[in-house]
Amino acid sequence: MSTYEHTSVLRRELLEGLALRPGGLWLDATLGGGGHAEGILEGTTPDGRLVGCDRDDAAVEAAGRRLARFGGRVELRRMNFGDVGCWLGPGTVNGACMDLGVSSHQIDTASRGFSFQGDGPLDMRMDRRSGLTAADVVNGWEESELARVFRELGDEADAGRIARFLAREREARPFTGTAQLASAIQRASPRPWQRTHRATQCFQALRMVVNAELESLGRGLEGVWGVLAPGGRLAVITFHSGEDRLVKGFMRERAMEYRVPAGQPDVPELREPCRARARLLGRRPVRACAAEVASNPRSRSAQLRVAEKLED
Repeated sequence: MSTYEHTSVLRRELLEGLALRPGGLWLDATLGGGGHAEGILEGTTPDGRLVGCDRDDAAVEAAGRRLARFGGRVELRRMNFGDVGCWLGPGTVNGACMDLGVSSHQIDTASRGFSFQGDGPLDMRMDRRSGLTAADVVNGWEESELARVFRELGDEADAGRIARFLAREREARPFTGTAQLASAIQRASPRPWQRTHRATQCFQALRMVVNAELESLGRGLEGVWGVLAPGGRLAVITFHSGEDRLVKGFMRERAMEYRVPAGQPDVPELREPCRARARLLGRRPVRACAAEVASNPRSRSAQLRVAEKLED
């Protein structure tokens, strides 16, 4: 078995945002390699307990090995964070975190198909029990749908041109490998001046659609917030503008001191006063410092938002 290596992003900032203290029950809803979970357990000694989950079986196994020294203070499960409400009771968790980025191990393991750094099959599934793969999307989806995915999930300006090129290429030879697809994207829309690889944004978009990441995030935020106790904090790290918009909207809506009737515009005369259900920790997201970006370039797009639950 290969070693599962992953560098946790914004580790110190996330742990500070959770306001850790001894005791209590804490949730890491995206275990990865267990770096944030390890920090939570260290910060809640001697009797704080941690429950954690991840869709990736390799991540759960790796986290289990890393956290074994904490013994019975840890319980881990392989599951989607959208289902935590079926595992944990309402208001039982003192703090929770979600790190929405793909792990270094997933990127660096060619057989997982997340990256073009090494040639591998076009897979990209975080949960390898699920059916849809990146190859299914690239070879089977309509050109217009591919363009939409690249544009909306990858922020790709040349989405239409790339989708047209891939649709023509797959007629002669279906896409099966990451290197093959990355090369085609490069040829479809070359940008020699661009610092990042030309296929980066399209690969991100494919990963997000294969894993239904935005849809899962909506369920996950609701589920994790539901198990959070009043006074507990939710800390979320995002890497994509679509993810950050969802998280920001979710937290801000709960921090509002008024409601607007469903289907009505948000104008002062229609606002109905109410108690805020959350307190935002900071007006803007926390980003990685220059030193962290230099040591871990994958942290450059990370954004951390924290909200404290005030009431159910």
